[in-house]
Amino acid sequence: MLRIIGLVCALLLAATGAQAFEIGVIGFQFSAETHARVANAAAEAAKGKGWNVTLLNSEGSLPKHAEQFDALISRKVDAIIVAMGKPIEADAQFAAAQKAGIPVITVQSGGSPHVLFDIQTNEWKVGADAALYLLGKMNYAGNLIAERFELNVASRIRGKMLDAILSETPTIKVVGSHAMARTGSWREDVRSGMSALLLQNAGKVQGIWASFDGQAYVIDDLLQQQGVTKAQVPIVSADGGPETYRRIADPESCIVATVAIPFEKMGVMAVDAMEAIAVKKQKKESITSGPYLYVDAVLVDAGNVQQFLKP
Repeated sequence: MLRIIGLVCALLLAATGAQAFEIGVIGFQFSAETHARVANAAAEAAKGKGWNVTLLNSEGSLPKHAEQFDALISRKVDAIIVAMGKPIEADAQFAAAQKAGIPVITVQSGGSPHVLFDIQTNEWKVGADAALYLLGKMNYAGNLIAERFELNVASRIRGKMLDAILSETPTIKVVGSHAMARTGSWREDVRSGMSALLLQNAGKVQGIWASFDGQAYVIDDLLQQQGVTKAQVPIVSADGGPETYRRIADPESCIVATVAIPFEKMGVMAVDAMEAIAVKKQKKESITSGPYLYVDAVLVDAGNVQQFLKP
């Protein structure tokens, strides 16, 4: 009996002393809905596994992004997941994590030799789908305005695909283009830039392309205030989400389509992959053989939006 009691006590002490897996989740800018969706989904999935989670928001600041990375490395967390990170600008931090033996998985961040892999959609296809859909709505003729964002790899690739397609479509003319700056007040930046372009081209625009949905909301609000309908000036963008789907279904909105990316699913996938590799000690190649793990995106318009609208 004493031996049994001793064994039970030893097991209880071992269980009590065992530390939960600790993971850091960094989102680059939570004011961008997509960053928050990935990071929050990853944090919730990790908590569901009983892990200790540190959820951090870099607030769009590269210095803060680096500081948060450094802090997690100093704390010797077991793993790090980064949503929309900056593997080029923060290369030193990514390299330091690798040197410290801390596995890192990124989402929609681009490749890095210092991470296990990046979970992302094929942004070349996303860009092509969005651009071709908009040109189709314009019957491949007319004037187009573009709202760009060159400081994010995904939106930059989408813009390059738009340019490539337009180079083969001389019947479409870009009469205005605005590049959003990376600021805490990016919505106001989009609003002021697009207000000027819409004023300069009043009544002369047949379509508007936006590099992501948040920009499209600002432009849509401007057009609705002017009494413009989606039949007159369709807007197409990318990312997807409840607000986008609501606007696609709303006859008063000018947003006609988006290429929807499953951000929450990607956050959960990052956690599941980290568990497989860092906890269960499976080989990285059991998840993906290359530097990317691709996830499909789907074009959402009036024809299928009801499938995405929550009751």
